[in-house]
Amino acid sequence: MTAIDDVTLDIPDGSFVCLLGPSGCGKTTLLRLMAGLEVPSAGRILVAGEDQTDVPSEKRGFGMVFQSLALFPHLNVAQNVAYPLTIRGRPKAEARARAEELLALVQLDGVAERRIHQLSGGQRQRVAIARGLAINPRVFLLDEPLSALDANLREHMQVELRQLQQRLGVTTVCVTHDQKEALTMADQVIVMEQGRVQQIGAPMQVYRNPANAFVAGFIGTSALIPCRVIAERTIEIAGRRLTVHPNDRVNCAVGANAVLSVRPEDVRLTGTGSASNDAPDVHMSARIVFVRDLGESVHYVLELNGQEITALYHPSARPDVTSGDVVGMTFAPGSCTVLPA
Repeated sequence: MTAIDDVTLDIPDGSFVCLLGPSGCGKTTLLRLMAGLEVPSAGRILVAGEDQTDVPSEKRGFGMVFQSLALFPHLNVAQNVAYPLTIRGRPKAEARARAEELLALVQLDGVAERRIHQLSGGQRQRVAIARGLAINPRVFLLDEPLSALDANLREHMQVELRQLQQRLGVTTVCVTHDQKEALTMADQVIVMEQGRVQQIGAPMQVYRNPANAFVAGFIGTSALIPCRVIAERTIEIAGRRLTVHPNDRVNCAVGANAVLSVRPEDVRLTGTGSASNDAPDVHMSARIVFVRDLGESVHYVLELNGQEITALYHPSARPDVTSGDVVGMTFAPGSCTVLPA
């Protein structure tokens, strides 16, 4: 069975890169190959031009934080952080000083003597990060480091971890299946599926210009509306011919079956009533089937030819419509992408 299939990556020095994809896509295997915990059947792993493929894990000078954190309950916090230095034979005073320096860096002053079971989830996470940084790693590897935290703490730690990486300038590779986490922290996102890289790019490039239907559906929320390309900038949806905006992206040949990808924040409701079937614009009618008011945002779930499409509004701009209304629907100019089905 092939876990990683023909993957070639170039990770810029000092950057924060997220390997993003669903469970089983190969992202953790790829991270373990970087760390030296797995041996590739083909290919090479280079760091600053030096071949690391056959270098043992402990000699690569990489720091790593595991999903389970793997902290030692029989050691106190300072001893956990100093452990990578201790096993390398560094003087006890030097290891202790480095541990205290790192604990201050991750905002854990005053907990050096505590046991691991006395810490909160967020504090344990900081201890694991500090331990991974103890040896001044050439590369910092993170495997789902925030997955065990509750939602609010996880969002806080995303920002904190990113700010820490920016202060230190350490090259960081993080595995995650959380799209928001990747969009929050990364300079570069590598989207994977079934052992292959689907797209590499800056977070907003991947979000706004997905390479294919998988990326469009996996990154954030996107409606994927079946259509057919019938002319250079003309598509057909359920028998209705629509001309896409000049700034919209059409990545399919004429005659191809395709999907129109559009984000909820780019769906606009234009009033009640139906649109003419031959109007040459991206405008059609849909029925509102559900309204979800979350306080900070309002979500209108629309039904179009049996498919659900969500429109997202700020409360101050919400339209005066409700469930059961038939409304006009259009998309923000330049917001749509037509992709192969």
